[in-house]
Amino acid sequence: MEHNDPAHIRNIGIFAHVDAGKTTTTEQILFRSGRIRSLGSVDAGTAQTDFLEVERSRGISVRAAATRFAWKGITVNLVDTPGHVDFLSEVERSLRVMDGAVLIISAAEGVQAQTEVIWHALRERQIPTLLYVNKMDRIGADPMGTLRQIKRLLSADAAPVQMPLGVEDGFSGSVNLLDAEGGSKGPYLQLLEETIAERDESLLIRYLESGSLPKEELGRLLPALTQSAEMFPVLFGASNKGIGIEPLMQAMVSLVPPPAAAVEGPVSGVVFRIERDAAMGRIAYVRLYSGAIRNRDSVRNETRQIEEKVTQIRKIDGQKAEDVGLLAAGDIAAVCGWNQARIGDIIGCADDVPGETRLAVPLLTVQVRWRSEAEYPAVVAALHELADEDPLLDLQWLQEQRELHLKVMGPIQIEVLTHVLRDRYGLAADFGQPSVIYKETPAQMGEGFIAYTMPKPCWAILRFKIEPGERGSGLVYSSVVRPERLLGSYQNEVARRVPEALQQGLFGWEVTDLKVTLIEGEHHVWHTHPLDFAVATPMGIMDGLSNIGVKLLEPMLSFRLSAPEETGGKLMNELVQMRGEFDTPVVRGDRMELEGTLPVATSLDFPARFGSLTKGRGALATFFAGYRECPPDVHAERERRGVNPLDQSKYILSVRKALAGS
Repeated sequence: MEHNDPAHIRNIGIFAHVDAGKTTTTEQILFRSGRIRSLGSVDAGTAQTDFLEVERSRGISVRAAATRFAWKGITVNLVDTPGHVDFLSEVERSLRVMDGAVLIISAAEGVQAQTEVIWHALRERQIPTLLYVNKMDRIGADPMGTLRQIKRLLSADAAPVQMPLGVEDGFSGSVNLLDAEGGSKGPYLQLLEETIAERDESLLIRYLESGSLPKEELGRLLPALTQSAEMFPVLFGASNKGIGIEPLMQAMVSLVPPPAAAVEGPVSGVVFRIERDAAMGRIAYVRLYSGAIRNRDSVRNETRQIEEKVTQIRKIDGQKAEDVGLLAAGDIAAVCGWNQARIGDIIGCADDVPGETRLAVPLLTVQVRWRSEAEYPAVVAALHELADEDPLLDLQWLQEQRELHLKVMGPIQIEVLTHVLRDRYGLAADFGQPSVIYKETPAQMGEGFIAYTMPKPCWAILRFKIEPGERGSGLVYSSVVRPERLLGSYQNEVARRVPEALQQGLFGWEVTDLKVTLIEGEHHVWHTHPLDFAVATPMGIMDGLSNIGVKLLEPMLSFRLSAPEETGGKLMNELVQMRGEFDTPVVRGDRMELEGTLPVATSLDFPARFGSLTKGRGALATFFAGYRECPPDVHAERERRGVNPLDQSKYILSVRKALAGS
């Protein structure tokens, strides 16, 4: 039974490090709920939510897949997200529209690199989260060790709500710690009682006095603490055997909150995914926070400033789709007919839509190569379509040079793009060697000036103050020019063009971490055309950058590694060679643990070499750690797209020709 009442809906994402068992868990949930009749398999390539050919052949998820099931009168929209770091952008987009999360952790591998990245994002958004310790039947499964790791690396507010029965081959399931029947007070119940008691002063006093808390009290407090993200229940299972699935489903409907939704309000939603369908064309996945959308409605896309008609509203279930005709507040559905929609577009008003979480930062750029000249237009069109589905690819098409460049997260993503181009479009394109994406920042404070008054008719005079900003601050733009000197409409045009002008600095990289202030501006009553300021702004900005100079910034990774102590010396030597910086090593037993930072440029092949350096016995976790100033001996320049605004006469001619033709 499907519900449009938000109280009977849950929007839940399933997240994990690669190979922790997300897709297998999703498959079991769909099977147990009666949504599918037979179990698919990741290894066999028959999982419902792995529908791309590359997912089936590689046995990994590369796209977030939406499905749904009903359990105990509640409809759950479930999004199975990729676990590999190269597809973090899919995770990022899913996080924005979720009301709850299941974070899966392997009982054998414990908390892994991607687990921590996702956890921090979940906490930043205050998303109620269930922790599901999977693979309890695996050799090396250590439930209490995993719990301790969760408390140390993720949150002290995590607590078990189950006690596992057996481990490895002997794992047979779990006992619900809140069942009222007596039973001895083991370490799992003690952890639960302590965690809940610490949330409330009067409870803590009672717990310290009596040494325990009534299970009825624990059961009463648990849902509220979970829904307010003050506590994170931990459950145990072995998804490949179907053990622990139904208690997990029960926790999803009873402990995760329903969506906050204004049923009677104005339409307010967000597009979080784009797909192509052979019959229906572009399909936009929408989470609606307020109002309702029906088939044949004309709906305003606030981001694009257009209205588009809905041809069909579908509930997507893996590879199956059903026309439901209605998307109500609190729910998720696929909308057909919006041919200009892009990921991140606000539908209706923006009031109820939460902001974005930035997780994925592409640090590499690659050039695309095609097999024959005849395929060039098809490759351009295909990559434009793929960039619509994943905006972080940030396709750069250099028409004059006949070159295509993409931003990517890593080698697996490049491999997947090769597969998709071949399977979906029949194109045999390949990719050049990845190179690192650098950035530029002003070297000092100074000014840029432009008096664009020739060739007539034109008149735009601008003076900018440019100052270095704090690392990570991006661009901060403001104007102190009075409207009587420069009309507000012209100032708006300048504000719009400054970020565009900073996409390519003196070395061809994006300029960031700076403050730009418009301190002087002048228009002419007769000669000024509104687009004069679109032409003048890049020239004024580049004049300023050439006056003050720029510093090159390179992307950094923070790393944490654990390796056998005897390999420590060799590893530290490698890290020094890569310009790495690290703290004093910590020795635990016969293993060495090390934390520090590494430049991306020098460590591209380090994860692959790390395996052989440690004979496969090491563990390495890396996280993006922002950009840092390059040493003086590092120089990286990128070929500029289009004419450089510093060559003003040539730039004016090239832009005015384009404007005349537009």
